Amino acid sequence: MFKKIISSDYIELAIISIFGSLLFFTFKLQIIEGDKYKNIAEKNIFRIQTVYPIRGEIYDRKYRPIVLNKASYNLYIRPGKIKDKEKVIEVICANFEKTKEEIEKIIYENRYRSYQDILLIQNVSYEKMVYISEQLNYYPSLLFKAERVRDYLYPNHFTGHTGRITEEEFKRLNVSGYSPNSFIGKTGLEKYYEQFLRGENGQQILQVDASGHNIEFFKHNLQKTPKNGANLILTIDNDLQKYVNTIFPKNKKGAVVVMNIKTGGILAYLSKPDFDPNIFTSSISTNEWNQIISDPDKPLMDRVIQGTYPPGSVYKPIVASLGLEEKIIDEQTKLTKCEGGMWFGNRYFNCWWEKGHGKLAIVDALKFSCDVYFYDLSTRFTLEQLNRFTSQNYLSSRTNIDLPSERKGFFPSRKWYLENYGKYIDIFGQKVNLGIGQGEILVTPLQICAYYSALGNDGVWKQPHILDKRIEAEHTYENVFEEKHLPISDKTLKMIQTSLYKIVNESYGTGVAASSSTARVFGKTGSAENHMGKETHSWFSGYALADKFAIGFSVFIENGGHGGSVSAPMTRKIVEYYSRIAE
Repeated sequence: MFKKIISSDYIELAIISIFGSLLFFTFKLQIIEGDKYKNIAEKNIFRIQTVYPIRGEIYDRKYRPIVLNKASYNLYIRPGKIKDKEKVIEVICANFEKTKEEIEKIIYENRYRSYQDILLIQNVSYEKMVYISEQLNYYPSLLFKAERVRDYLYPNHFTGHTGRITEEEFKRLNVSGYSPNSFIGKTGLEKYYEQFLRGENGQQILQVDASGHNIEFFKHNLQKTPKNGANLILTIDNDLQKYVNTIFPKNKKGAVVVMNIKTGGILAYLSKPDFDPNIFTSSISTNEWNQIISDPDKPLMDRVIQGTYPPGSVYKPIVASLGLEEKIIDEQTKLTKCEGGMWFGNRYFNCWWEKGHGKLAIVDALKFSCDVYFYDLSTRFTLEQLNRFTSQNYLSSRTNIDLPSERKGFFPSRKWYLENYGKYIDIFGQKVNLGIGQGEILVTPLQICAYYSALGNDGVWKQPHILDKRIEAEHTYENVFEEKHLPISDKTLKMIQTSLYKIVNESYGTGVAASSSTARVFGKTGSAENHMGKETHSWFSGYALADKFAIGFSVFIENGGHGGSVSAPMTRKIVEYYSRIAE
């Protein structure tokens, strides 16, 4: 009995002691050291880490690379670990072309992203990365990551380039999985096909400690694998692209387009001057950027789709087709005799051949590019007829090529003249000038190329495009592009085709310098005056037919001189080169 009482008392004391200890430690944890452990607990959290996909690469029609991804060492900053902001900024500015203001702005804009890694400098050289890494023990907020960056294998405009997402873009796109460090397509194909190239983000769930280190609590199945971006297979032929680049006149501005007239696929796409897209893969300085955008030659401007110019005589087939379709002329109709020019009221309009061409019918008028014939013919239409027919031939509307920022060209209306020049404007005189592709009419080199390609494709206009197919994982997707018809009869088409052939292949045709033994070349020269008063713009546009290929082309050189002596010989070189490589 005595032993049982002692045992019961002992148990009660033990229980009281245990509960007393629990109460004491609970009081200590929650009251005395509550703030300390609360802070630690908040830092031991689950974190969802985004795993970014590999951006799709770009290849030519024969699967040869144009844009690849290469290894890049990128410098990041973690705002929550900055101990001495001034010293951190000092070391960054001492090693990179960044101003103190630029770094302060980045830190300020990301002040609420304490434990996110914010990109500071991209594409750091290996040597500099090693050198700076030796100092990072003193700057725990800085770290390098080995990642991927775009590698553009040759200068061009059509691929465009990627760039760091802006604050405005991030606000708009963060719901789509973009981060403050994302690089997105800014121009060209990179922008147009951004949704396919970027892929889809993956995720990984981590549990991190107070220092932000992964404590590897989760071992299995708590991640979503990213879906890499699609690879783009283009219609571009790298060999032809590089060849056209080598024969383009040095220190000249302009554009060259070569396309498959049966499909609309662009084989060569050159805008000069060009630029190296790789300048945007590293952190371009403010001074470098200002030098580029202030360059009077405007290297960032894509003259193929953004340059609008008077077409000059390459526009004359449009006027000829309208005359034939409206039954104002036929193949035998001869208009005013050309004696070197023509009077309209008190104004004399010169023909380019001051000795005069005499009386001509339409085929020879195109062959010799007689201005007087087209002056006279233009007076037989209203301005609205010319405006409408130009639009129906797709020369004052966008081609809708798969590139952003294409301009649509321009053809003036009566209303436009009255609004811009006043009610006393001589619209009759303006119309005469428009009849030879001068005055306010503006076209892009791509629009002209698509028009002449349609003439070579029996009147079927194919939508120009650069993407042939895209490859996602194991699936291949081919694009479908628009097809339209020129608003002309077969009879008119045949007459225009005959004229274009004679221009190149008969004596005294203005385009004989484009004649080739490797293909049948059809085309039209143009020498367009410009408002700057400099030498004329040089045009040659047309198409070439052979057993192995059918291509359309537009060769344009700003202030290059006469189309027959400058652009036509260049076209012949392009046709003969492509004859050797076509399959």
